[in-house]
Amino acid sequence: MIISQRKSSEDLFFSLKGYSRIFLVGCGECATACKSGGEAEVEKMRQLLEAEGKEVTGSCIPSAPCIAAKIKTELAKNIKDLRRSEVVLILACGLGVQSFRDNDRLGLTVLPALDTLSGAVMDGQGNFFEKCSMCAECVLGLTAGICPITLCPKSLLNGPCGGVSRGKCEVDQEKDCVWVTIYEALDKENKLDLLKEVRGAKDFKKSARPHQLIIK
Repeated sequence: MIISQRKSSEDLFFSLKGYSRIFLVGCGECATACKSGGEAEVEKMRQLLEAEGKEVTGSCIPSAPCIAAKIKTELAKNIKDLRRSEVVLILACGLGVQSFRDNDRLGLTVLPALDTLSGAVMDGQGNFFEKCSMCAECVLGLTAGICPITLCPKSLLNGPCGGVSRGKCEVDQEKDCVWVTIYEALDKENKLDLLKEVRGAKDFKKSARPHQLIIK
């Protein structure tokens, strides 16, 4: 799940300065789930823009704007409204913004309405928590399924730092040290031997940007 939140009205109208005819694109997946780019948010954006004298030429909410086939379908359905538009405002993560740009044959200006925060999991109450840094060399098999890259403020891979106190993180005294949590979890699984093994340094070359995966 990609987490995003709406930009401030000040930032939005700064980016829209000089544009009057705007097409809105939402997201039927992640942005809908975190209530930043679903049907309700697209409607609120329409009302906000029209209250400022802007014309909303149309809108769509692809089920997954980051997938080329999905965004192309919506582009085809809304081609008349898009031709009347000066700019497209995307209520989706940065992937959705770039996917629209890559698949738009009209050469429209594309602007983000949201800030992309992180990848996260959602709990039973609908809260979102960042758990994965997408670092390209997953260590979860060695750390009881708990990611130290993301959950440790220092991204330490060699156990707790000298600042841990009574199991708490020195950066945030309200939070448990993730390496203490990992130790306790491995202890329950009788896998503490994993912490005794000497391993090579993490290969940060794997996290060099941009990544690509070619499906043949």
